[in-house]
Amino acid sequence: MNDLALHNYFRSSTSVRVRAALNLKGLGYDYVPLSLLNGEQSGAEHLALNPSGLVPTLATPQGALPQSMAILEWLEEVYPDPPLLPRDPWERARVRSLAHIVAADIHPVNNLRVLKHLETEFGVDAGGKAAWFRKWAHAGMTALETRLASEAETGAFCHGDTVGLADLCLYAQVLNNARFDVDMTAYPTICAIHANCMAVPALEQAAPANQPDAI
Repeated sequence: MNDLALHNYFRSSTSVRVRAALNLKGLGYDYVPLSLLNGEQSGAEHLALNPSGLVPTLATPQGALPQSMAILEWLEEVYPDPPLLPRDPWERARVRSLAHIVAADIHPVNNLRVLKHLETEFGVDAGGKAAWFRKWAHAGMTALETRLASEAETGAFCHGDTVGLADLCLYAQVLNNARFDVDMTAYPTICAIHANCMAVPALEQAAPANQPDAI
């Protein structure tokens, strides 16, 4: 039994972010799978931990912590090595800004409950949902590519040559994009960074296919 338990779904990109951070920091955790397709995230037991009924939720000795970005920041503060953020305030802000292109601009309009709502309330079929996903993925990816390709701080990863907070978001989103056949041709910088992320064992182990509940 570990001090930390991650309530998550193998395919959830927000869960991928947190799994990758836990792996990078060498933290053992109990893996608690929730099937989003079966609605387990809306069960009473999970709602007691996370009233939003979303994943991931990290159970800690201090209590349950929902929201992937808050979890990542908490992990950074409590377990600072290896760091996910640079020390310089401006550089930290840059990394957070890049991360939020994914976390705030792309993911919220493309998560499962939004796609389900399109289907149940507006009769959008699978092709229409995929087109919706691609529209917002391309909008965010275009902005992210433009910044990464033009800003001098970009290196092998989003900020320099070390995996950081923004890379976790980029990595998880590109994996998710593949499920919806997002054409990544226009994003060579993102693709290069993603390939570098895939070569990091801690991130590769966080991928959906490598989880115990993968189907």
